[in-house]
Amino acid sequence: MEDLLQAVWQVVYSLGKVAALLLQLIAGSALLVVWVAWWLWGVNWQKTWPVLKKGAWLPLVLLVNVAALVWSQIAPSDYVLTGSVVIPNFWWQLSAVTLLVLLTLFCGWLQGIFACEPPELSLEPPAPIGDHGHGHGH
Repeated sequence: MEDLLQAVWQVVYSLGKVAALLLQLIAGSALLVVWVAWWLWGVNWQKTWPVLKKGAWLPLVLLVNVAALVWSQIAPSDYVLTGSVVIPNFWWQLSAVTLLVLLTLFCGWLQGIFACEPPELSLEPPAPIGDHGHGHGH
């Protein structure tokens, strides 16, 4: 009987460890999942691509560089890729931010391939309906 209780306890302990690892994985990836979901289903890329083609790509490139520069100054560190390959400060941050932008553009490409776009939302207030043309409100 004692062996059975010990085995059950080991199963419960192992399931708890698996649940903790899954929670850690989900928490670590939550921002990335929200990022991808927004760029896939929250942005109308049929309207965004022409704006980028007309010149909005330049502020995007500048923003990528500024973000990498700020990140490299806030948390300066080198990135050890393998035991002997070290990517210096700023360059690995620039690579990471560039990969995030490339992932964003890939989301736009996917939206175009699957021909799914978010519904159009009007932020304008509705037109008044109570005016019958005789100049006073009711």
